[in-house]
Amino acid sequence: MSSPDRPGTGRLVLVPNTLDLGAAPEPIAQVLPVGVLQRAAGLRHWVVENAKSTRAFLKRCDAVAPLALPLQQLDIQELPRPRKGAAPGADAPQDWERLLAPALAGGEVALQSEAGLPGVADPGAALVMAAHRAGLAVEPLPGPSSLTLAVAASGLNGQRFAFEGYLPQDAAARAQRVKTLEQRSRQEGQTQLVIETPYRNTALLQALVAQLSPGTWLSVAWGLTSAGGGCRTLKVSQWRQLPADQRTLASDLPAVFMWLA
Repeated sequence: MSSPDRPGTGRLVLVPNTLDLGAAPEPIAQVLPVGVLQRAAGLRHWVVENAKSTRAFLKRCDAVAPLALPLQQLDIQELPRPRKGAAPGADAPQDWERLLAPALAGGEVALQSEAGLPGVADPGAALVMAAHRAGLAVEPLPGPSSLTLAVAASGLNGQRFAFEGYLPQDAAARAQRVKTLEQRSRQEGQTQLVIETPYRNTALLQALVAQLSPGTWLSVAWGLTSAGGGCRTLKVSQWRQLPADQRTLASDLPAVFMWLA
């Protein structure tokens, strides 16, 4: 295995973030392994989804594992925003070469998302692909993923599941997509997963309760690894019988919605 300290043998390090975005932060050492925090503390070049979120992460990291450099001296670059109408990762090659420059010179570059694992439900996947194309090593560090934690907590089929991402915002298009995914779930025994912007959580939950078949299992996991987080799995017919205040979700906690027909 090549060493990252020789020119041309650098690496991209995938650094997990906590899942408490928008919630009261938990002690970071209760969520991420100390070894991961120590590894992150030694990294000097960062490419991130949101610089503010990463600075907050590094301040929390520093309390457990002192940073190699003062926070102000770290090189923190944000991923380019996708051009309107462009496919994910369609940015010019020089964008990726610029962001990966320290690794291309034989060093290390950290990649981090706003929450969870970089590259999973996250635009950082394009940078990971660019690293592979450049022949760089890619080193993923262990950490929480809201998707896999939600599947584990749901009781739904964890052997076969698919992540859809965001559903259409248009009500008619969303209803059609939900029906299509429910039919796929019924035919293949596949758990379907979607996410939503937190302030739309309750609206999506109400739409799913209205549009899915009564016998379909619907599970919602919210605020995972945070105080006040949880997971609830019921048949749609049971969701419909709940009082209205039990069919609402906090507008500031990330949630994962799952169903199995």
